Amino acid sequence: MSLPGSPYLARAGADLQLDGCSLDELAAAYGTPLFVYSQRAMLDAVASYRRALAGRPHLLCYAMKANPSLAVLQTFARAGCGFDIVSIGELQRVLAAGGDAAKVVFSGVGKTRAEMQHALQIGVRCFNVESQGELEVLSRVATAAGRTAQVSLRVNPDVDAGTHPYISTGLKGNKFGIAHDQALDTYRRAAALPGLQVTGIDCHIGSQITQVAPYLDALDRLLDLVEAVEAEGIALHHVDVGGGLGIQYAGEAPPQADELVTQLLQRIDARGHGHRELLMEPGRSLVGNAGVLLTEVLYLKPGATKNFCVVDAAMNDLMRPAMYQAWMAIEPCRQREGPAPEWDVVGPVCESGDWLGRERALAVQPGDRLAVLSAGAYGMSMASNYNSRPRAAEVLIVDGRPMLVRERERFEDLILRERLMPPP
Repeated sequence: MSLPGSPYLARAGADLQLDGCSLDELAAAYGTPLFVYSQRAMLDAVASYRRALAGRPHLLCYAMKANPSLAVLQTFARAGCGFDIVSIGELQRVLAAGGDAAKVVFSGVGKTRAEMQHALQIGVRCFNVESQGELEVLSRVATAAGRTAQVSLRVNPDVDAGTHPYISTGLKGNKFGIAHDQALDTYRRAAALPGLQVTGIDCHIGSQITQVAPYLDALDRLLDLVEAVEAEGIALHHVDVGGGLGIQYAGEAPPQADELVTQLLQRIDARGHGHRELLMEPGRSLVGNAGVLLTEVLYLKPGATKNFCVVDAAMNDLMRPAMYQAWMAIEPCRQREGPAPEWDVVGPVCESGDWLGRERALAVQPGDRLAVLSAGAYGMSMASNYNSRPRAAEVLIVDGRPMLVRERERFEDLILRERLMPPP
């Protein structure tokens, strides 16, 4: 049977396996809800980028907002990756996982002075600056600290990535980046400010992008700016084209990473910029298809117009369906014979938006376990404790063996920082 996502996901008879491990057995051993990831799938995804980048100056920075679990970060740090961060908390996670601060790019529209100070002290590679106001503040912070901040301006190229509005980041109406027509003046200001050294140019146009054309359009607009900026005597060492490459959830057919990179490099070379270092910030494409969310069927609730399959995972575990109306494949961990009526797969949270999949043909009974596929990105990273629900456990399969890399939260964890009032 053809399943979306990782080639490491397959059936052995009725049993659904990830990287050779039975998902039903993992659910029984570790409980549900449970995230399970394949390290080999992640490393294969890195290798797809690296094949096309071989022999070229480059830095592959994992966009860790996709999945910030320490064992995942360790995997990429040991593979030689850098990291794209948007908070000091993310930087601290990188360091805790053994990552190199000198391979970190600090993005985000709302960096605080304290975050800038800490990142300068730690020695991040560069700041992707997103507004002139941020540029001015970073200059003052760096000067007061007696340090020089390496800066790359994140330019908004006004390119439509053709994706969901919530994950589109490169249009005029988005909050991200410096408008393309203001970028040259902002570079002039950056070059004149104390405490700053201009080092590159950056853009990011969105997420879950399934076409190469938007990348090429954005790259052309970036290279136009590179030429204009260098005509002013301001040298740009690197070009950062961001991330956002899509994965397969259903019928999408995004380009392979090496295909995308090859076309980007061909365009860069054709325009005479092959000597520049290329930075990329992939996130979802490295982890999305490497993971699944396992959940147990609690109740079957047939109705006059809808049939509901109530499971123990919910929107607090996996927000994408509720937030983006995202379609994610759902498969039984152990297939049953017999009729497969259509069910809406829903969780216990007290919200009508708490669903994982609608109108899914499933042959299931209470006690069966289901796998929500392609759940390695924006699952645990967006999880919450809504309805006082403990967050799920996480298992990483390393060389065919499962390792518990995050324990399931307990009630004591949920109230650890809370305080009761004194007696009246």
